[in-house]
Amino acid sequence: MLISPVCFREVEWSTRRFHLALTMDKVRHGPSIDLDEPVSRQHEREYYLYYGYPYYWGNLGLWGMGGYPGLLATAQWNDAPVEDDDETSGDVHLRSVNEVRGYHVQGSDGAIGHVEDFIIDDESWEVRYLVVDTSDWWFGKKVLVAPQWASRISWTEKNVYVDMSRKAIKGGPEWGGTEAIDRDYEAGLYDYYGRPVYWGSGDRVVSGPPPDSASHG
Repeated sequence: MLISPVCFREVEWSTRRFHLALTMDKVRHGPSIDLDEPVSRQHEREYYLYYGYPYYWGNLGLWGMGGYPGLLATAQWNDAPVEDDDETSGDVHLRSVNEVRGYHVQGSDGAIGHVEDFIIDDESWEVRYLVVDTSDWWFGKKVLVAPQWASRISWTEKNVYVDMSRKAIKGGPEWGGTEAIDRDYEAGLYDYYGRPVYWGSGDRVVSGPPPDSASHG
């Protein structure tokens, strides 16, 4: 069973409990899903029609016209555009994190590590970072890589490609896995790799990229 963040109303982080704007009966009779298979746009359409929520795709925002799922839940119905090929083709669209976890991460000059986990923004529910374990080639250091820094993903080869060198990764900020990821840490991370930040104006690049590292500038 899939539950969209659109249905979430309150999160109790201390008790690890989500409160939903759904009844048990509504969930019980909802569209079923095979979690071992990718989720197509067709299945998403069926899902959103059942729960009566507007589609999040077809607009510029992450969640329709806004950046938060709660806003979509209160929006007026807005059907998906007719020209949206993804909606009608049935092509692969969404994959479980359990599928992507373990994918190899390939840098500009060789393998960097593998995807160990994901960091999710607890307000927008956007995947902010991939947690990359470098123990495949270098002492087990964990680093964070934003999905936007990936140049492509090969689903058949199970590889994530980033235009970052091994040297840049080796000297980059480490993440221990327990400390909070605050704005200061994020600013240091983006500054080190010379990438524009996602918050504010989005154009803040304090320092240039480290040696042998590519930059999107």
